[in-house]
Amino acid sequence: MRDEAREKRRDEIEKAAYQILEQKGFAGLSILAVAKAAKTSNETIYRWYGDKIGLFRALIDRNADVIADRISDKADLVSLGITLLATLTGPRAIALNRAAAADPSGGLGRAIAEGGRARIMPKIASVTERTSLSGNPSEIAEIWISLLLGDLQVRRTNGSLDPLTDDEHKARSARAFAIITKLYGGE
Repeated sequence: MRDEAREKRRDEIEKAAYQILEQKGFAGLSILAVAKAAKTSNETIYRWYGDKIGLFRALIDRNADVIADRISDKADLVSLGITLLATLTGPRAIALNRAAAADPSGGLGRAIAEGGRARIMPKIASVTERTSLSGNPSEIAEIWISLLLGDLQVRRTNGSLDPLTDDEHKARSARAFAIITKLYGGE
């Protein structure tokens, strides 16, 4: 299969998986249901993802890719904050978090931590290192994330908060940057 066709098929499979996650949760997610919704074969999904945990991990990786792709040598905390808020409180991340919250084994939550946070936090620390903030870049990144997100992801996951607007993303990101700058002496 050509790269373009494979990427299109991958998008269709992952879109179908998110739809099922949103409607039925992880317990209702099956390879057969995803295959039917994506109009592809079980074999394709098993070959590409292994099993439903592999598919779940691929969804996490793709979500983390959105953020990782935005972190560049020119990234600043305000624009990065807007991207993080949009991604981490968006419908895809919320579907993944709802699945993880309902998993009594904790395995799905660990998958999110490994595939998302563990991969992205060092990149965020590298952005904080390039600022005029003084202190440990990893610590600054942790505190900045706390200021940026607070409990938004939890409230979105449990349904007590509606999606944020673009203006809310911008305002919250600017606020987090202003506070971290006061705390760590930047410009």
